[in-house]
Amino acid sequence: MDEAGGSLSAPHLEVRGVSKRFGGAMALHAVDAAVQAGTVHALVGENGAGKSTLGKIMAGALLPDEGQVEVNGQPVELRSPRQALEMGITMVAQELSLVPHRSARDNVFLGTESVRGPLVDEKRDRARVARLVEEYEIEVDPDQMVGRMSVADQQKVEILRSLARNARLIVMDEPTARLSSAEARVLRQMVRRLADGGVTVVYVSHFLEEVLAIADRVTIMRDGRVVRTSPASSETRASLIEGIVGRSLETVFPARRPPPPEAPPVLEVKGLGREGIFQEVDFTIREGEIVTLAGLVGSGRSETARAIFGADRATAGQMVLDGAPYDPRSPRDAIRAGVAMVPESRSAQGLLGKMTVRANTTLAHLSLFALPGGFLRSRPEREAAAEAARTVRLTGATIESVITQLSGGNQQKTLFGRWLVSRPRLFIADEPTRGVDVGAKRGIYDLLVGLAAAGMAVLIVSSELEEVLGLSHRVLVMSNGRLAGEMAGDAATEASVMEMAFGGAPQ
Repeated sequence: MDEAGGSLSAPHLEVRGVSKRFGGAMALHAVDAAVQAGTVHALVGENGAGKSTLGKIMAGALLPDEGQVEVNGQPVELRSPRQALEMGITMVAQELSLVPHRSARDNVFLGTESVRGPLVDEKRDRARVARLVEEYEIEVDPDQMVGRMSVADQQKVEILRSLARNARLIVMDEPTARLSSAEARVLRQMVRRLADGGVTVVYVSHFLEEVLAIADRVTIMRDGRVVRTSPASSETRASLIEGIVGRSLETVFPARRPPPPEAPPVLEVKGLGREGIFQEVDFTIREGEIVTLAGLVGSGRSETARAIFGADRATAGQMVLDGAPYDPRSPRDAIRAGVAMVPESRSAQGLLGKMTVRANTTLAHLSLFALPGGFLRSRPEREAAAEAARTVRLTGATIESVITQLSGGNQQKTLFGRWLVSRPRLFIADEPTRGVDVGAKRGIYDLLVGLAAAGMAVLIVSSELEEVLGLSHRVLVMSNGRLAGEMAGDAATEASVMEMAFGGAPQ
């Protein structure tokens, strides 16, 4: 019986008392979980909760230190992904394992090609891939080079490869983390078709809305333990968050302290525009105030923030920063003036993935640590990076950790830490919690509210209405490249923000 009282069939895969250590850290503590055949079973939790570790154990990529894995009711020891595949289990990991210079068809059948004598039977493989595409409705061009495909199409190739090897249980680790909303929707539909066709899917994700939309059952994990497993139909976003972080939705956002009535303006924007993108934008941000730019994608929110930071040149209007004219021609000008920005994409616009937390933190401030001859004063640099890491509460990592080894939350915190080395006057954050779990979100919210309380002016660009309403002292709504209106944080509602975003009058 499940927690809702319904009967369940025998599990396709079950783990009993599974524990896993990495060095002295306990990643899983005596975990019990059962995955029913032909269902989508979601694993959710904060970064570090153990969900990916559990998924890798199910797929044979990791061996548990303690406990038992059972497949179709029989105890097994999955010592490798190859052994798991022999039992019909495979994994589509976050980092795809495809050969970029080979075609989709070659990748699907890599190692299992049809042969005629010493040669690959391409005609037969074309027929095989055509049958797979038709049976599972996975649209992909089998002749296209994988390296030229989008990430979404590469994931389709990975799934086809799994099905070509007769996989009946597929573990998917954050499959939509790198996809656009439209691509993610297509992938979710594909996953549902797989389950409806009898394939079991273990779906590891921190996107709670998609979990509720796609999953049959959900296992919530926290600190390497299972909090509960229940039918997805019995959960809500609020109940999942409470299970994941151990507190209710109402405590996700920290209390906001209003700026003093006499707080001076930090930034004044008058008639700001960029030809063909946005125009006639007017607003002011005061010391200690959090102002959010809300609106639909393409409304001009991010472009306005980029113009303020000097990443794009404004073609109209004026700005005043701390009472002086402000006209940044580059991000370097903005940084020198006391303006900082966390960009929308930390991987493409913010961080150097192969470098350390220390190097990324001090990257924009090397002149502070420079010696004649191009050398750095290493001790002050390390101290500055360490202080920034403490301020942003970097967890499970050190300043010498490489960025690509960090969770999304710690990567984002590193970007925040970069700008705390010099204590800017205006802090801009574009989609500050994109791609981080709900626990890491609270840490970032605490940081933003703390910066405002310390006297910084904070400008946020966000697509998450809950975030907009939970953080802002004031909400500025953009629509079609113009400022549609302004609301005080407490007076703003989801309905009023969306009404303005779609070009209507506030309700």
